[in-house]
Amino acid sequence: MPDTVEAFKNSLIQHGGENDRVYLMKLADADMPGLVPSLIRYAHLAGYGKIFAKVPAKHRDAFVHKGFRLEGEIPGFYNNTRDAVFLGYYLDAERKREKKPELVEEVLEISREKSRQEEPVPLPPELTCRVTTPEDAEAMAELYRAVFASYPFPIHDADYLRQTMAENLVYFGVWEGGTLIALSSAEMDVAAGNAEMTDFATLPECRGRGIAQHLLQEMEAEMATRNIRSLYTIARAYSHGMNITFAKNGYRYGGTLTHNTDISGSLESMNLWYKHLPEPV
Repeated sequence: MPDTVEAFKNSLIQHGGENDRVYLMKLADADMPGLVPSLIRYAHLAGYGKIFAKVPAKHRDAFVHKGFRLEGEIPGFYNNTRDAVFLGYYLDAERKREKKPELVEEVLEISREKSRQEEPVPLPPELTCRVTTPEDAEAMAELYRAVFASYPFPIHDADYLRQTMAENLVYFGVWEGGTLIALSSAEMDVAAGNAEMTDFATLPECRGRGIAQHLLQEMEAEMATRNIRSLYTIARAYSHGMNITFAKNGYRYGGTLTHNTDISGSLESMNLWYKHLPEPV
């Protein structure tokens, strides 16, 4: 059962058993400071193991004073002017302790070594890349089912994909002939001028061809045309590939979210990476 997205007072949360958490996605200033104890009470009553909060930095102390710990920061997250902080509150003490600290550090070390602005990666001539349409949704859902056994959002459902296309997501696909072999998406917050670069998936037999890096470059170009300047991702902290891809493309490390997200049936820690696109001249 996918997690539920719904209003919490004037703010927006996602919650459910798959990720065993409450995720404060958007905080309404009018809800502060009373929202913090209400959120903790809600998570306790529901039996969740973690609260994950993405909030403007000006509210950091209100959360920290109630037991949240700072796990990440992105400067200029809101319209390239106001910073965001990413905070964790652990109702499950075991979940607070990183289970693979050496691997997390290894992934970051290798990614930092490769942290440089790459030249544009040409797409192999046998492949084509474009923004997807609602007519692609069935093939997209099939690809996501093939790559991910479980996922924080119901991307296995074609109706969900069509719905989010009509709202605030732009999906990008790569085809080999008539076969869809890779996907990604940009989840835009137009009012805040930022986008999460997410939902990367490439069929296992098609990896190793620079497809993810090309997708990322296509996504950045599209976001620039939409006046989206702050870009970020939340990448699997135990997986070298996507962390290296973002580091190579000039993204900076913003922190690690411990045991934050259910991926393919188990909770994994996630790394924040961010980048600011230049203003148009």
